[in-house]
Amino acid sequence: MSAFRMRTTADGATIVESTLALGPYARSVGDALDGWAARTPDTVFLAERDAAGAWATLTYGAARERVRSIGAGILATGASAEAPIGIVAENGIEHALVSLAAQYVGVPVSPMSVGYASADADPNRLRDLLAKLAPAFVFANDERIGKRIEAFARVVSSASALAGDPAAAVAAAARVDGDTIAKIMFTSGSTGTPKGVITTHRMLCSNQAMLSAAWPEIAVERPIVVDWLPWSHCFGGNHNFGLVLFNGGTMYVDGGRPMAGPFERTVENVREISPNVFFSVPRGYALLVERLVADDAFAAAFFSRLTLVCNAGASLPDPLREEIFRLAALHAGRTVRVTSSWGTTETAPLATTSWGTPEPDIDTIGTPVPGVEFKLSPTDGRSEIRVKGPNIAPGYWRDPEATRSAFDEDGFYRTGDAASLKNPADPSRGIVFEGRLAENFKLSSGTWVNVGALRLALIERGAPLIEEVVIAGADRDSLAALVFFSRAHAAALARRPDADHAELARHDAVRRFVAETLARHNAAAPASSTRIDVALLLPEPPNRGQGEITDKGTVNQRRALALRADSVARLYARSDDVVVPLTPVASI
Repeated sequence: MSAFRMRTTADGATIVESTLALGPYARSVGDALDGWAARTPDTVFLAERDAAGAWATLTYGAARERVRSIGAGILATGASAEAPIGIVAENGIEHALVSLAAQYVGVPVSPMSVGYASADADPNRLRDLLAKLAPAFVFANDERIGKRIEAFARVVSSASALAGDPAAAVAAAARVDGDTIAKIMFTSGSTGTPKGVITTHRMLCSNQAMLSAAWPEIAVERPIVVDWLPWSHCFGGNHNFGLVLFNGGTMYVDGGRPMAGPFERTVENVREISPNVFFSVPRGYALLVERLVADDAFAAAFFSRLTLVCNAGASLPDPLREEIFRLAALHAGRTVRVTSSWGTTETAPLATTSWGTPEPDIDTIGTPVPGVEFKLSPTDGRSEIRVKGPNIAPGYWRDPEATRSAFDEDGFYRTGDAASLKNPADPSRGIVFEGRLAENFKLSSGTWVNVGALRLALIERGAPLIEEVVIAGADRDSLAALVFFSRAHAAALARRPDADHAELARHDAVRRFVAETLARHNAAAPASSTRIDVALLLPEPPNRGQGEITDKGTVNQRRALALRADSVARLYARSDDVVVPLTPVASI
């Protein structure tokens, strides 16, 4: 008997869902904390490095005690269901306590990217987001960030400043139910102005039940996680943090980032802790694999108790995925699940993952998790992903127009992503992700360009040098690419270890590699909708402060094109610094 059922609607859409029913789930996030605080009060819930580099820890019992006190303090500020609180802070114990305390007493919390308050960020973006949120206050425990926020909202700089009678928090918690708003999660704005996604307790609790149904091994051995993914994003803040909380695990807050320099902190933390579950994005896995290959001792520590590796945020290039499989087989001495997932902020986020027996093909985003109806709706010659389930957001914060347009006539959320079944006759083989519909465009010939697939193909062919690409060509005769590259790999290729980005972008060896990559790509994909006629090596990394790169490490295509309009003009003017395809040679 198939693990999935599939049906076709009158308008030609395909709906796929699991035959496994979703089991019961918690009433609220606070109930999950209370449950583990009662069962395992002395288990470490959260850990972070202190100023001396040692791990400072917080147990489940201590977390419940502090959450109740802070929650009462939050209520005393006048915060309420209509007056949420904002958080603009890096991941950490204080951030977690304030967030959980607000949710515990029924006050929505909105964790916002610290990039909005960075020194090089446009202050108008922060102003506009805070105006839309209208918070009672914003928690910011970094003095520099707090000073930038003070112009737009009241700031609280320490969790200890929020304290009250725990009994008041317990009384408020009793009134929280599945419809209570837990969070307001702002989207990255990859397809427009960031929207505040209303995230209810039902969404978060049901999503963790879906995850447990798909990955039952998580409940067997409590998760030990070393994680850097920002809590302002749904992957880190809902999925990973929730996985730990709902399963009584331990999260070691990783101060590293998937970039040269900060990644060394991730290596140090992983080497010391040896997590049994690991999450990252493609940029992080590229750095991780490079270190695993070069350092057997680190690889032994990484795989010593690892059971699951999960990628999300963007598609994982095939060569990178295959290398992770090879290393797992070499160092783990047992089966390690290497899986991908898909979802959006509006889906809490998990909607599909690789699960079941047999598992779907590895080049897919998996299959719908129990409780999710997954619709592939024909749209402009492709199929848009639409979803329904208890994990779906009811709408957007104070934006009724966006809420109305977010759902189709059958109540399915319109994601704006495209996909197709790997095997139209067998949904268990998985779903192939085909990028954002809004990122796609037409050439002057009227031919559609699938930006997501084209971007991934170029990254795969140019790995490890090419880290990201931005595809240009809307209403033009041909395609062009802006290339973000790895400074470390470019320096090795050029044999210039101390050269900066700008110098390496001009170096002949680096330019030649990109030229030959374009040639290989064009030979394999010569159609006008896939062929890249010209590229430009960008002299600096993506600008996080300007929103060019998201917190999860992927480039915002539309924003990058807008910010780099001059570079796009140089591409089509064929200026001296552009790169054109070159016949490959055996030495590369």
